[in-house]
Order: sequence, then C-alpha cells, then structure tokens
Amino acid sequence: MTGSPHSGKSEPGNRPMVDGDGLRHHDRALVLHPSFKTGPRSVYSGGRSPESRLEEAAGLARAIDLNVVAGEIIRINEPKPATLIGSGGVARLGALIAEQEIAVVVMDTAITPIQQRNLEREWKTKVIDRTGLILEIFGERARTREGQLQVELAALSYQRSRLVRSWTHLERQRGGFGFLGGPGESQLEIDRRLIDERIQRNKRDLEDVKRTRGLHRKARRRVPYPVVALVGYTNAGKSTLFNRLSGSGVLAADLLFATLDPTMRRITLPDGREIILSDTVGFISDLPTELVAAFRATLEEVLEADLLLHVRDASHPETEGQKTDVEAVLQSLGVEGIAERMIEVLNKIDRIEPEAREAPLEQAKRHDPVVAISAISGEGCDRLIAMIESRLRQTLFALTYRLPHEQGAAGAWLYEHGDVQERRDESDYYELTVRLSPEDSERFERRFGLTPVQDANEETRRGHG
Repeated sequence: MTGSPHSGKSEPGNRPMVDGDGLRHHDRALVLHPSFKTGPRSVYSGGRSPESRLEEAAGLARAIDLNVVAGEIIRINEPKPATLIGSGGVARLGALIAEQEIAVVVMDTAITPIQQRNLEREWKTKVIDRTGLILEIFGERARTREGQLQVELAALSYQRSRLVRSWTHLERQRGGFGFLGGPGESQLEIDRRLIDERIQRNKRDLEDVKRTRGLHRKARRRVPYPVVALVGYTNAGKSTLFNRLSGSGVLAADLLFATLDPTMRRITLPDGREIILSDTVGFISDLPTELVAAFRATLEEVLEADLLLHVRDASHPETEGQKTDVEAVLQSLGVEGIAERMIEVLNKIDRIEPEAREAPLEQAKRHDPVVAISAISGEGCDRLIAMIESRLRQTLFALTYRLPHEQGAAGAWLYEHGDVQERRDESDYYELTVRLSPEDSERFERRFGLTPVQDANEETRRGHG
C-alpha cells in the first residue's frame, strides 16, 4: 500500500483538529490487518479477502483525514494475550513506526484494553482498534441531535469497557466528599460511575428523541406517503442516487460513512404518486456491537419502510461479500420479508469496463427486482423509477366505489390519489375500480362518506387495521 502525499504537518492557518481522544487530522498512520490462521476470527465476513479488508480499513482511516503512509497484513498463528502479535512482530513494527514517524496505529480488529495499553507502551504511539476507528468517524460525521446522542452513547459504552487501560493515576485512592463517592473510592471507580451517569442521561435523552420521531412517523401515516429507504454497504453510492432521485444536495463524497444521519425528502414519481425517500447510514462488516445498538433508532426508518432499495457497488471486486454483510445486518435488525420489500440496485456500472458490463446487465435482465444503473450519469435510473412505481402499486388494494355523477370532487380525488383500473358509467351513477393504500381508502371514506361496493381485499384490510 502506498502512502498519502501529505507530510502530516499542518499548514499555516490550517491547524489540525484534535478530538477528545487525541487523534489529529493528517496524523501519519499505519494500518494493520491481522489475518488469523485459526479460531472464529479466521473466517472473514462474506468470504472477504485480507487484502480487501486491509484496503477497507485504510479507507476508514482516510475518512477522518489520517495520512495513511503504510499498511500491512499481519499473519497470526496464535493470538498473544498481552499484545495479540508475537514479540518478533512487535519489535519489527516498532522499528517501522519509529522510522516512519507514525503517530497512530490502526488495528483492523477488536483488541483488548490490555493489548492496546501494552502496544502503546512498546511502540510509544497511539493505537486504536476497528471499533475505536469507526467511533471516531461517527463522532465526526453526526450532525443531528439524535445522531450525536447515539454516537456519544456508543463511545461511552466503549470507553467504560477500556478504563483498565488508564495509567497509574487511576490507582490512587480518594477520600469522599459525598457527591464524589465514599472514603477510599479510587479514581477508576469515580470514572466508571461518572460514565454510567452520562450513559443513563443519554438513554433518557434518546428516548425523548425516539418519541418525537415516532410522532413524525404517525403524522406521515396520516398524510400518508409510502417510505422508500436506501440501504447498502458504505460508499455504495446511496447519497449520489438519493440526490439523483430527489434533486437535493446531500453530501455525496467518495468516503466511507459519508452519510450518518438519516435524510428524508418528499418526491413525486412520474405517475403522480408522492413518496418519502430516505437515505440511511451505510452498513459495514463487523460493525461494532455498541453502534448496532446505539443506531437502532436511526435505522427504524428501514424497519418502517414500504420498499427498500439495496444499493450495491457493482464495480467492487467483492460486491457479493458486501451484499452478504448488508443482508446480515438487516436480519439482525429484524427486517422481515426482505425479498418482497427490496429492489436490488447495481450501481456504478459507469466504472466497469465496457467488455465487463454484460454480467451485471444480464443479471438485471434475468431477475425482475434487480436493476443496473449509474447514479452519476443517470443510466438505468428511469427503469429503476418505473420499477419503484410497479412495486408500490402491488401494495395497493383494488376497491370499487359507486359515485353519483354530481359528486365530481370524489372522483377527482380518486384519480389523484389512486390508480384507477376501470370506470363503468350508469344513468344515475358511475363506478370506479381503483387501487388505493389502506390509509388512502380510509381518508377517502371519511372525507366523502362512501364505502366500497366491491372489496375483494376486505379481510386483508381488516387485518391491516
């Protein structure tokens, strides 16, 4: 892996930012991916190769502006409890770290607090693991109040588990002053108690935010608009597609985790139907368990969505492995009936050489819920929109209403909000057979005082209510 051209020094007037844990933008970084010969960590998610995992870890490091000057796959036959890596590897890497003036080492795996502390002492530099790195990214990117609370909650849980890595000052004993703790309480115990208090406060604040989001969802159901949520592996092009479909200016950068907070826009499809389009945080393999729990509220939009667009980077060499990772996360979130609610979007076909494009295009032709597109150029997006319209129409109920000829407003409402299948005119009335969502049919019946004369889906509607 080649290094970045940055020198790691801040330019005049452009001081590097410092976060709470000491990482500075443009710090020189070494990225290490441990490859385990045996044990549960020897199995890579979705069959991904060590080389791909190393490149992904380097991308994560660059996402917070670390200057990745070197990367290496470390083969580990038997993990060492004290340092994970054998003593020879520790010494060799220590020489490289000193020679390259490395400021931070990224270990692309979970390491214990003891291993982190020992490696920092041996290498005389900062060491963070995969969980710590992703937390850094999330902390920097979260913009909404909810996103910031979720990141802080995850970071506090992670920090609490690593208090053991603190230095000797934490072993001092303190006398108590009531509000600081009882006699003999150690600094370690005080730190743990203060973190626990902040965790509880964050959880209460998050519950308030979740209640507010719940009210917003109820308001949308009363409108109502179907929700179409974009999901996919991080950097698959979800935000670019979101911008293409909605015409908005959401950050769409070639960075891992460019979008962390859910963004929603109301758009009108060519058939006149209005929907809410939702852009969500990208998934990634081995997502820290702290973040899966903390971001569950954000991903509730996925649970509530009428339709999921699984955006895949068709140009990525391990796109199938990424697909497996995304589906695993969706299942862990409790998303049911994934196949019935999903369109697979093979994105970035503009990055594929012309002679290699046939494979994803043929796949899209063979499988109905699959479409090949380029969100950048717009190629295939018309077919995607038509597929969205078709899939949403399948969720509607076919109802027949009998309307007096003088009640034109009711007929106009049905034409505007539904998909009229048939019209039959009689001398005193006319009948419209129309496909409507359960919410729209309830709105229509309340507004005009009419009930369907033919309802093949009556039991289904009752079950929905």
